[in-house]
Amino acid sequence: MILMDMVLMVLSSLILVICVLVG
Repeated sequence: MILMDMVLMVLSSLILVICVLVG
C-alpha cells in the first residue's frame, strides 16, 4: 500500500533527524 510506504518514509526521516540532533 502507498500509505504504508509513506509512513515508513516519514519514520525513517524522523529517525535520521533524531540521530542528527542527538549526535
